[in-house]
Amino acid sequence: MDLIVIIIIGVVVLAAALLVFGFATGSLGGRNRDVELDPPRSKGAARAGAGTAVLDRPGTDTDVEVPDDLSGLDEGEAPPDVVPPRSLRERIAKARAAVSGYLGSILSRTNLDQETWDELEEALIRADVGIETTTDLLTSVRAQVDEQGIKETAVMVEVLKAEMKTRMGGSDRSLRMTDGDGVSVWLFVGVNGVGKTTTIGKLGKHQSDAGHTVLMAAGDTFRAAAAEQLETWADRSGSLFVRGDEGSDPAAVVFDGIESAKAKGANLVLADTAGRLHTKSNLMDELTKVRRVADKDPGDVTEVLLVMDATTGQNGLTQAKEFTDAVEVSGVVLTKLDGSAKGGVVLAIHDRLGIPVKLVGLGEQIEDLIEFDPDEFVEAMFSA
Repeated sequence: MDLIVIIIIGVVVLAAALLVFGFATGSLGGRNRDVELDPPRSKGAARAGAGTAVLDRPGTDTDVEVPDDLSGLDEGEAPPDVVPPRSLRERIAKARAAVSGYLGSILSRTNLDQETWDELEEALIRADVGIETTTDLLTSVRAQVDEQGIKETAVMVEVLKAEMKTRMGGSDRSLRMTDGDGVSVWLFVGVNGVGKTTTIGKLGKHQSDAGHTVLMAAGDTFRAAAAEQLETWADRSGSLFVRGDEGSDPAAVVFDGIESAKAKGANLVLADTAGRLHTKSNLMDELTKVRRVADKDPGDVTEVLLVMDATTGQNGLTQAKEFTDAVEVSGVVLTKLDGSAKGGVVLAIHDRLGIPVKLVGLGEQIEDLIEFDPDEFVEAMFSA
């Protein structure tokens, strides 16, 4: 009897052990834990090169590269969500919306008529092209349409786009450096709040990455914390930095920056200036002095960049004219274009002032300051 009890107990223990082992390995219940934890292989994985996995993100047509080496992650930490950069079309959604609604209505028409032209005029004015520029633009387009006998609205829109590209094309959008042994100086001017200091910081990083040795000069000696803000950007971009005492002569600070750049082997000075009302003649005169001093040997002012806030629209044209008269603006940096429904001011700047937009700001990150491409901009404005 004792032997039978022992045998029964042994069988029960063995069965229990086998049951536990089966669940632990996943061999029971038709489930395999390793397979369940392995995500479905994407169609893009077959295109992956060595050291890189290519994933097709749901809802996009863009392949996103994610590094295989995730050893830097803490235990249990999920890989970062890698988001592809947005296109220009997406970035200027508000400006595009000012045109697209009218464009859809225009394209739905079979033939051109006066109402079509009226809608197009309203669309351009709402996009802040401006009344004067809009009138000139449409006069030219209508003349081409009549001359070519165009009757289809879709063809007329292509003529319009071509005319806009032509009006903004042909400008030198390069950021110039000195040809001699001096120090290239880029002055940044504009009213308060347009983003001059941030623009300098972003551009300084770009130029450092391009191989230039950059010095940032805090010529805005009046605004509280302006120098501290610029110094932070200098640290981030690996640039040299020069500042003066609060309230000191801005021209002297800029000149000290140029002398320091020469001594330390830097070939590019990015000089901030105080934001000022373009209607105050004494302040504009002071800016003229800064420009004059900065152009003395070893300095060579090769760019005077007017930083404008795109949301100011047509008001920015008055600013641009006054600054151009004072310091001979060579190009415009248009900031906050991603948050504006007034992107058409780009065309007005070229058309009314003859000053090229060289850079546009489309966000807060360093990479969101990009070179302006008129063809890409027009296509983005008119895309559905």
